[in-house]
Amino acid sequence: MELFMKHPIDVQNELFLNLIDTAKNTEWGRKYDYKSIKNYQDYKNRVPLQDYGSLKDQIIRIKHGEQNVLWPTEIKWFAKSSGTSTGKSKFIPVSKESLIDCHYKGGKDLLSIYHNNHPESKLILGKVLVVGGSSAINSFSNNSYYGDLSAIIMKNFPMWVEQRRVPKMDIAIMDDWEEKIEKMALSTTKENVSNISGIPSWTLVLMQRILELNKTDNILDIWPNLELFMHGGVNFSPYKEQFKKIAPGNQLNFYENYNATEGFFGLQDQSKVEEMLLMLDYGIFYEFIEQSEIDKENPKTVALEGVELNKNYAVVISTNAGLWRYVIGDTIMFTSLNPFRIKVTGRINQFINAFGEELIIDNAENALSKACAKTDSIIKEYTVAPKFFIDKSTGSHQWLIEFEKSPENIEYFSNVLDEELKQLNSDYEAKRINDLVLGKPEINTLASGTFHAWLKKNKKLGGQHKIPRLSNDNKYVKELIKLV
Repeated sequence: MELFMKHPIDVQNELFLNLIDTAKNTEWGRKYDYKSIKNYQDYKNRVPLQDYGSLKDQIIRIKHGEQNVLWPTEIKWFAKSSGTSTGKSKFIPVSKESLIDCHYKGGKDLLSIYHNNHPESKLILGKVLVVGGSSAINSFSNNSYYGDLSAIIMKNFPMWVEQRRVPKMDIAIMDDWEEKIEKMALSTTKENVSNISGIPSWTLVLMQRILELNKTDNILDIWPNLELFMHGGVNFSPYKEQFKKIAPGNQLNFYENYNATEGFFGLQDQSKVEEMLLMLDYGIFYEFIEQSEIDKENPKTVALEGVELNKNYAVVISTNAGLWRYVIGDTIMFTSLNPFRIKVTGRINQFINAFGEELIIDNAENALSKACAKTDSIIKEYTVAPKFFIDKSTGSHQWLIEFEKSPENIEYFSNVLDEELKQLNSDYEAKRINDLVLGKPEINTLASGTFHAWLKKNKKLGGQHKIPRLSNDNKYVKELIKLV
């Protein structure tokens, strides 16, 4: 890690040339004449940007047993994504190299960093509770299999990891999440859990059930040696206060990782600092598209040396599983260029720009955190969408929020949220002048369990399934209000 932190561009360039050389005799490599590619400029001039739709035909062929299509080594595993962006699941190829040199390497590096930052830690003496893997391994054919990425990772864990993991595999990969939570709660209560890895929302559901079963409000009464929660998948800020409430004091440390279906991209390398080190030696070559270029027919891309601080970028990856110039749909912002550290700011298609306000998830999360701090409230779940007034040219933002702890005065909460959004987003502030284009946020408080009921109704319980935080239409808002 110290090597790529000191020489990031050299490491990325060397990795890029290795990827091109490795894949030069694949069908894809022959199509774009990888043998003659000498540098990044050749590569981006020759190979067009890709998304799942443009690679789908090749992926289907690999699923049916063809090999050496996108990547030279055997591909027999496919990670089923949650389909948050499109509503449809995607099947992302997983190579042996991507498992070992990316996903597993990320897990090992995060634990190494944690122990380096906390030399007094006794983490290794306890067990890791993995909250993930909402589907069993299924087969496309005799030689190809699919499941959630976490299920694939658990299925291929080395023995030394498997001995330290709870719960048992048959519980960990159950499809029925309500039954799974119950069995996990019952089976892990007596274990010496020192660290947890999972998505914050479902980890909270599990921990709250364990507290109910044991008639306590402090999770440290159950797991006295619990010291680390490794989280990812969603922004942690709306959940942090809920975790602190059930794990009082400073014993529990929170470390974020950026581990997507397509690869392990970043991890928190500093204690108490909420930004992630971009991992540059995991078999992934990075490119970036500026926010202003995203919707263009031929957006301009830059490699790592071309990025700037505090700009919103869409992430483009080329990987050791055969994803070439693949736009993953996430947006990030660089918080440091030496070394390269990032924070995830949202999704390309999760924003609100109904009135020219260009509101992104990062704005919403930061404003909510500050509003909660100022009103002594805690948010459980939320979603936001535009609400159009009669003339269609003006409107407001409709916030549907489940509170863990409600503010005493919703009107004051709305005012604080509005002011924080103005501070964070000048476009929003401009549209709010005199309420001419955009009115004050409308806050609708939902009963506890409403979001869970929507997920259950739509067969999306578990894993990384979630209602989009920001939508440019009111589809999800309407569905939630119907449930109420």
